[in-house]
Amino acid sequence: MSSVGIIGGGLGGLAAAATLAARGHRVTLLEKNDWLGGKAALLEEDGFRFDMGPTILTMPRVLERVFSEAGRRMSDYLDLRRLDPQWRCFYDDGTVLDLRDDPKDAAAEIGRLSPPDRAGFERFMKVADRLSDVSDRFFFWRSVEDLRDTMNLKQNMTLATLSDVMALRMHRTVAGQIKKDIRDPRVQQMLEHFIQYVGSSPLASPAVLCGIAQMQQGEGVWYPMGGTRAVPTALTRLGEELGVDYRTGVDVSAIEVENGRAVAVVADGERIVFDRIVSNMDSVRTYRELIGGNAWRDFGHAKREAACSGVVLYLGLDRAYEHLAHHNFVFSRDPKEEFQAIYDRGEPAPDPTAYIAAPARTEPGVAPEGGEALYVLVHTPHLRPGHDWSRMLPPYRRTILDKLKRTAGMADIEDRIRVERVLTPQDIHDRYKVLDGAIYGLVSHGRVNGAFKPGNRSRQVRNLYLAGGSAHPGPGMPMALMSGWIAADSLHQDATANTAAE
Repeated sequence: MSSVGIIGGGLGGLAAAATLAARGHRVTLLEKNDWLGGKAALLEEDGFRFDMGPTILTMPRVLERVFSEAGRRMSDYLDLRRLDPQWRCFYDDGTVLDLRDDPKDAAAEIGRLSPPDRAGFERFMKVADRLSDVSDRFFFWRSVEDLRDTMNLKQNMTLATLSDVMALRMHRTVAGQIKKDIRDPRVQQMLEHFIQYVGSSPLASPAVLCGIAQMQQGEGVWYPMGGTRAVPTALTRLGEELGVDYRTGVDVSAIEVENGRAVAVVADGERIVFDRIVSNMDSVRTYRELIGGNAWRDFGHAKREAACSGVVLYLGLDRAYEHLAHHNFVFSRDPKEEFQAIYDRGEPAPDPTAYIAAPARTEPGVAPEGGEALYVLVHTPHLRPGHDWSRMLPPYRRTILDKLKRTAGMADIEDRIRVERVLTPQDIHDRYKVLDGAIYGLVSHGRVNGAFKPGNRSRQVRNLYLAGGSAHPGPGMPMALMSGWIAADSLHQDATANTAAE
């Protein structure tokens, strides 16, 4: 089988490495940082433990598929706990709304807040279920770059295919689809935030992404004991058992291309030859910084805009807030104002939505007894010219804390803080080699093309494959993991076909 070089040890790179090794390839993974897992990093200080990156795990079947490649059981590597409620939502008017794990319980909870929206939520979830099904059959588990890769309308012009095309609701945005079924603006705002998994505006993203709601409501929200950091730890262990060669502290500066084919990487001045290469680095930066030339020109011709970034506060508190759930959203006063500031004007929202993870609800050991290890994320624009977060952070920290005091019942939060660390868009940009500090890869805007990301099998360079949140199928833990599996599967198909042809 092939010798494979993987650039980057994020979730996509780790999933690709394990899958390829399970199928018999010789795999070397090169990671510039001194840890594996990319954004799924860990911060520990004074008895507090924080997941630094993703904190919400959905669709565990994706992870199960990676482990099953090697004939392993995921449960032997990870202890997953299903959460209920999935989210707790706080609003400026004092409303608290739980998104329950069981869709029937979720509908009842919504109905208590807004009686007409109980049936509206059920209608919305039927649409989300159909969109999730279409995504599973046409978008997931294979390399997709545009509509041509999903279904051959000339060969399959059947009533069933036309029905699937109509189900995509290309004439609507996420917000438009939600407003069709839901009246209460608080419920609308909660459902619109499913699109925040991909760092985009519901006002501009295609309605097909409403399927995310079914992927969560139908398959649950899960917490790995040990934190989401446990996921890359488990994947690394699996890869080690399968013979993956992990090399940390190695910075790849170039991918060498000969006759249109990727043949080697340059890492810390050393040229390393591989039969095939997977890049788990941001797709735009892969072409622009590692390859260049005609490949970058052809790839960069399409508009590739970064998704949003964010400010993360890691707050170790000496006393817990018992009214918080594991996952919480503290919603902005006006979602339109918020999204227009972030995505249209490129400015931090004046009154933002804050996401709070309080994992001590599920795993008390993340904080000293009686304490709290809070992860507070506020979305911001990706880096723009003139953004200086060393100057912007202090006043925006005040904005975030004021929001928590006013809307989330945390009036004395500053008195409780014993540990405080922060990650800004500039930190994210520098630490993870992402595009313009984006947390979620490329933005998902556009009613037709918004659902598509660069395909996992490069169209510009043979023997190059893409994995991670800026490649198909997009960002979020399950999608990044799936991207690694797809990149590995595409590579394996090509390697097998070439061997058979020789």
